[in-house]
Amino acid sequence: MPIRHCIVHLIDKKPDGSPAVLHARDSELAESAAIENMLADLNESYNAKQGKAWGLFHPESGAFPFSGWLKEYLDGGQDFTAFSRVAVEHLQKLMEESNLSVGGHVLFAHYQQGMTDYLAIALLHHSEGVAVTDQLDVTPSRHLDLGQLHLAARINISEWQNNKQSKQYISFIKGKNGKKVSEYFRDFIGCQEGVDGPGETRTLLKAFSDFVESEDLPEESAREKTKTLVEYASSQAKLGEPMGLEELSELIDEDRPKAFYDHIRNKDYGLSPEIPADKRTLNQFRRFTGRAEGLSISFEAHLLGSKIEYDEEAGTLIIKGLPTQLTDQLKRRN
Repeated sequence: MPIRHCIVHLIDKKPDGSPAVLHARDSELAESAAIENMLADLNESYNAKQGKAWGLFHPESGAFPFSGWLKEYLDGGQDFTAFSRVAVEHLQKLMEESNLSVGGHVLFAHYQQGMTDYLAIALLHHSEGVAVTDQLDVTPSRHLDLGQLHLAARINISEWQNNKQSKQYISFIKGKNGKKVSEYFRDFIGCQEGVDGPGETRTLLKAFSDFVESEDLPEESAREKTKTLVEYASSQAKLGEPMGLEELSELIDEDRPKAFYDHIRNKDYGLSPEIPADKRTLNQFRRFTGRAEGLSISFEAHLLGSKIEYDEEAGTLIIKGLPTQLTDQLKRRN
């Protein structure tokens, strides 16, 4: 992961309405193994974070100046240190206006992963711990707590520059339960939501369920393809990358690599060619199966409570919306 530029500033602020004090660094951080490890750990923590949103920049304006500063830096109009300084001063101003916000170390990192350039911005805090010294004494130790990441964003610079139609080149952590504490950070980036990750993931899973039903697949094959989908989506989420529908289609059926992709296009589910995987939605997607005395039942967990009702005391299932193929057979049973 080549790191092009990296810098850390400190904004000292308490959540009591007191002024935010900026301690700005005047030069970039030199390359080191420590910085590489920190950024690798940050990426791992960020990718694992649930509840991220995907979007794009608001048009540049006085209220949302960040994209203009980023473009000026990328075009060579100012160096990385100057860019980060004007950006962090803007963040300091927004922090002061948000009484709920607290300060911390603000990291800006421009790095490359594969052929793609990214800019990561994160507000980092310290945790108190203990360490054992060379003399085997136990001593207090402070460290950056990258596991507790609440305000962070990542911009796919290459996507932003090369795909003007994209609505998902920025990802950012959303506040839990609609908390407004994170809104100032989203406004700092100047980001608006462009893709509904959970909604897109649910639509993809619906398309997959329809595909499995339309193909009339044996249960073992359906279960194997479900496993392939979940594993691919989970691996992409771990990498912080979106799912490619064509790539997923190839994985699901190597003999007919375009079958699932064509199903999605022909049925017009409205999915983008690439969609972010929402881990919480994926975790709810699994199949229940059972066989006994000539009876075989299989359905996906997300159907519980909608198309399928389970009465634990009576030991019964109520199935609504039976497949047409099954109802046709039942009508012809005599």
